[in-house]
Parts: sequence; structure tokens; C-alpha cells
Amino acid sequence: MDASAAAPNFSFFALFMQADWVVKGVMIGLILASLGSWAVILDKLFRFTNLNRAADRFEEQVSGGRSLEDVAGEAGANPPHALPRMLQAALKEWREAKTRAMTENQTAFLVARIDRILDTMIARETAKVEEGLGSLAIVATASPFIGLFGTVWGIMHAFQNIALSKNTSLAVVAPSIAEALFATAVGLIAAIPAYIAYNKFSTDAGKYAGRLEGFADDLSTAIQRRLTERA
Repeated sequence: MDASAAAPNFSFFALFMQADWVVKGVMIGLILASLGSWAVILDKLFRFTNLNRAADRFEEQVSGGRSLEDVAGEAGANPPHALPRMLQAALKEWREAKTRAMTENQTAFLVARIDRILDTMIARETAKVEEGLGSLAIVATASPFIGLFGTVWGIMHAFQNIALSKNTSLAVVAPSIAEALFATAVGLIAAIPAYIAYNKFSTDAGKYAGRLEGFADDLSTAIQRRLTERA
């Protein structure tokens, strides 16, 4: 028989098909986890890109010298992005307050109420942009260990087959060991992108939350300035 024809097949598909059913289950689970994490990664890439572009445009409008009322009005009745909603909420409180005389304590209470409203909106928006990061963290941390379990199980199964066949030649041992180690490789393939993406998007979420907080501080300062001028 030709030596090349008898050589074991180490392609990914062949390693998967020749693996034990437990190892196959582990690899299928890891592949599904990897596909799920990539769905989250792509969603977050598009979402953060769109959020930051919309924030850039809105901040340009606010800093363009126009009145806040005009900018808030152009955003519509139910704007999809957080910054115009924050502006509209702050101006709503301001409009309700300017119709009546206010003491110093009432003014301070108004500012505190606006701050609480904006903080609540920031917390809600931050929670939205962080959706899915938990699944990335789970895939990043659990996949290597799940793959290692598949490898350990596969090696145990390989040793049992070697003992039954009573043949310890490398040609017999190598395919079984390769099938087992392939589970660890699949685990790392799933874990590494999820780990990198989790750290990146956690940083992006923190930056976006800081951007919202900075805008909220500017709004609070603007309202306080109006209240001082009114007094």
C-alpha cells in the first residue's frame, strides 16, 4: 500500500469526524459559543460607531452657538439617541421652573432634581450599551476550560483504545491525541476574540458613559447659569 494513502488525515473536518462523541459535543458547543460571541462583537462594532457619530453631530449642533431650545426642538419628539433626550429632559424641568418665583432652596432642589434625572438616563443608556458584554466574558473565561475538558476526555479515550489495540506506535497514537488537542484549540479560537472584544467594548462603554456624564455636567452648568441670570 502507498505510504501517502495510509497517512492519517489531520484536517479540521477529519479530526472532528474521528473524535469521540463527547469531544464532538464539546467542540459543537464551543463553535456555537464562538458564533454567538461574533454576533455580539459585530453588533457592538456597529452600535458604538453609530452612537459616537450621532453624539459628534449633536455636540457640534450644541456648540454651534444656537439656543438649546432650537437644538432640542430639531431633535424631534422622541429622539433615538441619549444626548438629545438628556437635553430635552433638562429643558423640560427648566421650563416648568421658570414660570414661577423660586427661592434659593427651591433653585438648589431644581438643580439636584435635574442631576438625578440625568444620572438615571445615563445609567439606563450605559446598561443598554453594556448588553451582551456578559456573554463575551463567559465565552472568554469558560471556553478554554471547556476545551481542556474535551482534550482530557479525548486523551483518556485514546489511551483506552491504545490499550485495547496493544499498539503504541506513533502512527496509531498521533491521530487520537490530535483529535483530543483539537478541542483545546477550538476553545482558544472561541475565547481569544471574545476576550479581546470584551476588553475593547468595556473600554468603549466606559468612554461613552463618560461622554454622557460630561454632557450632563455641561447641561447642569447651563441651567444653573440661567437660574442665576433669572435671579
